[in-house]
Amino acid sequence: MTQRVHKKESPLHFIYRLLFITVGAGLAAVSIELFLVPNNIIDGGIIGVSLILDYLVSDSIPFLNFSTLLVLLNLPFMYSGYKHIGKTFVVSSLFAVVSLAVIESLLHHIDPFVTEEILATVFGGLILGVGVGLVIRHGGSLDGTEILGILMTKKLPFSVGEFVMFMNIFIFGWAAFVFGIEEAMYSVMTYYIAFKTIDTVIQGMDETKAVIIVSDHYLDVSDAILQRLGRGTTMLKGRGGYTDNDKEVIYVVVTRLEVTKLKSVVSDVDPDAFITIMSTQETKGARFKSAIH
Repeated sequence: MTQRVHKKESPLHFIYRLLFITVGAGLAAVSIELFLVPNNIIDGGIIGVSLILDYLVSDSIPFLNFSTLLVLLNLPFMYSGYKHIGKTFVVSSLFAVVSLAVIESLLHHIDPFVTEEILATVFGGLILGVGVGLVIRHGGSLDGTEILGILMTKKLPFSVGEFVMFMNIFIFGWAAFVFGIEEAMYSVMTYYIAFKTIDTVIQGMDETKAVIIVSDHYLDVSDAILQRLGRGTTMLKGRGGYTDNDKEVIYVVVTRLEVTKLKSVVSDVDPDAFITIMSTQETKGARFKSAIH
């Protein structure tokens, strides 16, 4: 049995990834330094902890500023991730964290863009989400709590998302004692906006739907989808759980705007067809975009 040889990442693609990670870290730094910090608003995770500690100790211990704290607090998680997750991810994440720290320190003396808290919350959250999303999309991370979540969920009955959420509950609760209730509430809003924006950046703007169709007229349905929607279909083998009969199952991926037309096309051919529509996170393939209408 021959051993499969995995192709290594090319230097050009590695530089491409680092470029976008730097852009993402830069956007996150702009959001933190010019929108959030001047209004005592924080993000969740290690960034939030670093901002709180910076507020509490930077006057008495000047060298423990946000940039230094961000790197120091992330290092243990990066080390654990290097041992248990993978070298490429950790190297990319460490580069992202250092980039964020350096760019943030360069922006430290620039006047804030806005001092209105609601504007800082909305636009700060959007910019932060775009920045973090770019970093994640290109193989890195700015937050060590996600790495901790990956490691801890191997031993605890929680998902990574649930673990990070529990951590952030304590962080935002701490922020309420340090900055005040209102600032903590703005921080939660910022985190939510950033979270949703991250999803959009990672998954893309073109939301797609995966559709499963069970019909006795599967050939006619498949042909109608191809002719009227321009979407190719895949035939899957299935078996009825009640009848124990073999069935052909149609699988097709369409855009969000094509769902209504797809249902109409299927209904015209077979009103009794069973249709299941599911959201997909990402669709890749050169032929997918070439639909005709």
